[in-house]
Amino acid sequence: MGEQSVGATSGELAGTYRGESDAEGVTLTLNASESEPGSGSVTVEGWPVGDWYRSELGDTFDGSGTWSVGQGGTSATAFARLSLSFTAPKRFLDGDTLNSLSIAESDGHASLLYAQDAPDVCPAFRLRLQDG
Repeated sequence: MGEQSVGATSGELAGTYRGESDAEGVTLTLNASESEPGSGSVTVEGWPVGDWYRSELGDTFDGSGTWSVGQGGTSATAFARLSLSFTAPKRFLDGDTLNSLSIAESDGHASLLYAQDAPDVCPAFRLRLQDG
């Protein structure tokens, strides 16, 4: 699956991610901001409603907003996280939907986003960066 990332840039994260396993049918697209490094705009399709996904996706929505990446820091347990803030539809506030994902990398590049803190247990809600 890769190793947890301690840092990631907007250029490394930008792209379209498709859901696997419990996230099948989910699409997340990250566009990098030219003026604010480590952030940008996000669009989602089939994103889960609620503060956590279920073993099977229940209600979902299509939406948009912004994203930013928090760098890991110096602690051995501090890893980079992708934070999502949805502006459309307007009904979603913090806690109303899954809005924080861990980042895994392989070959030195971010390639997987997932909802869990430990990549060695192969999280079920994961999104893989698509080529091209």
